[in-house]
Amino acid sequence: MQGEELSHVDDSGAVRMVDVGAKPLSRRRARAGAFVRMSPGTSARLGELPKGDVLTTAQLAGIMAAKRTFELIPLCHPLPLTHVDVRLEVEEGGVAIEATAETTAQTGVEMEALTAASVAALTVYDMAKAIDKEMVVEDVRLLEKTKEVVE
Repeated sequence: MQGEELSHVDDSGAVRMVDVGAKPLSRRRARAGAFVRMSPGTSARLGELPKGDVLTTAQLAGIMAAKRTFELIPLCHPLPLTHVDVRLEVEEGGVAIEATAETTAQTGVEMEALTAASVAALTVYDMAKAIDKEMVVEDVRLLEKTKEVVE
């Protein structure tokens, strides 16, 4: 694929950071999700594990990760995030995670939302791995993205 199809690849096939300087400011929002599949016994014990409160720790980790996405994903722009929300809900079979990121900028925040959901899921995994060797992080996905031009 050439540069016209992939924004981070130029016509010669070299990677590049996209120049968004000429784009107008837009209010942008993205929602992403992930799921950590685990045994019912594990999900029942998430509030009492030796490492501490799993859900609160994972929520904080996701928020912190969204703020550092540009340091983790090559070619991502640093964005002035105006809001990040990470919610975790214990469900049958595991923990559902939904992360939302918002900004007013020239580029979108889907990578920030995806990073928040991913790191929150990895934190749940890390904190519960000692009692559940069969956990699986799955279904990391973009759920929604919106853009409204700022006038």
